[in-house]
Amino acid sequence: MLSSIDRLGLPTEGIIVDVRERERLLRNAEDALDKLNDEQRGRASYISKMMMAASVGLFDAALTYLWDETISELRKRVAAFDVEYFFDLAEPDPTKRRGLRTPEDLPKLDDSKLMEAASKIQLISDVGYKQLDHIRYMRNHASSAHPTEVSLSGLSLVAWLETCIREVITLPHGTVVAEIGRLLHNIKTKRMAQSEVDIAAASFDNLPPDQADNLAAGLFGIYNPPDASPDAQDNIRKLWPELWPYVDEDKRIDFGVKLARFRANGDTDRATRARELLDLVDGTAYLADTERMAELSQALDDLITTHESWNNFANEPSAARRLQALAGRHGQVPNGFNTTYVRQLVYVFLTNGHGASWAADPIYKDLISKFDTVQAGIALRTFTDSAISSRLQHALSKEKWGELLDLIEPKLTGRRDRTLLDTVRKFNGTPDQLILDSEIKRQLGLRKTRSGKP
Repeated sequence: MLSSIDRLGLPTEGIIVDVRERERLLRNAEDALDKLNDEQRGRASYISKMMMAASVGLFDAALTYLWDETISELRKRVAAFDVEYFFDLAEPDPTKRRGLRTPEDLPKLDDSKLMEAASKIQLISDVGYKQLDHIRYMRNHASSAHPTEVSLSGLSLVAWLETCIREVITLPHGTVVAEIGRLLHNIKTKRMAQSEVDIAAASFDNLPPDQADNLAAGLFGIYNPPDASPDAQDNIRKLWPELWPYVDEDKRIDFGVKLARFRANGDTDRATRARELLDLVDGTAYLADTERMAELSQALDDLITTHESWNNFANEPSAARRLQALAGRHGQVPNGFNTTYVRQLVYVFLTNGHGASWAADPIYKDLISKFDTVQAGIALRTFTDSAISSRLQHALSKEKWGELLDLIEPKLTGRRDRTLLDTVRKFNGTPDQLILDSEIKRQLGLRKTRSGKP
């Protein structure tokens, strides 16, 4: 075939991988596939295509097929759980959320949002999310999906195949995920008896904090649509006050932001229903600085979407300038919006690991340089966020992390912040491993569940 290609005057060098690399992949693939049962094997058509592409030396195409299989299985995993609950977590923008209703809408989500939301509800593990995010990065920069000159090895492909099988296709649902799934099903399909409500409310004490926040987002999403059933709304009105004490402050504020965005978009019915839930728990303190908070939230969503889209280097500056204008010359944002603002700004500043938007980068530095002491303290702790921690695996992001520390160091005046900064700078590992260090965990005082368990 190479001879035929050569006769046509086309390149033949570096087109296919050496036979020995193909043999390494094929020898080891059987062990990775041992974890699949007959039913899982029978539907894994993209793995068949991966093996075929690898056998003829097209490893970049093989990686593309492997990623297609992973995303296909992850979508099936989401669809089998509760797709509307998933969409409520995956897409915070109410205008975009309207078009996401059924499993057929899952392909409308880009892969990064799909994975992040799946991680939030523990359909994939935190470790699995990091590993899959690395494979996604390689798929974007070393597969046939985009032009590349990166070479792949047979053992790397086998390792990634094993990761995708272990962390997506064969990963069992955890207990908490199963319980939330059953509760959401009951809420939407029947009028729950008071005894069932009491049992569900008692279980909230054992929810990890992030899952309590996620469940609250799910109930909020079920309650607001125009086609929400009266039974489902009655169930939520009974459960909402029981769940509210377990909801984090940032998530409570987020509900106020969503209400403001409903109003800004002219969605009066949804805004009215959102206000009903806040009134039910005396939550008027979480009503947002409507105009500015909603616009800041929208600007950040647009910036993240642009940042994670194709041709982001060219399109990011305009989205960054809009955020800069909203933050004002002193970089002030409403206090309740600090965490979201800082985390998302740090996320884009760290780049996608492949390159920095040269026109947007000075804007990010300007905004970070305007952080106050509270915001600087939040920025110092952003390595605890799974999306940011995953990003810190890449060389360029590690370099940008060092720049971030230099920018915020003069603003860290508190003893705890200074001590943590010193520990972070002295850490011998890579920054994506900071959260694993026992001394750093101690200084962070990592939260425990309300049952008292870590």
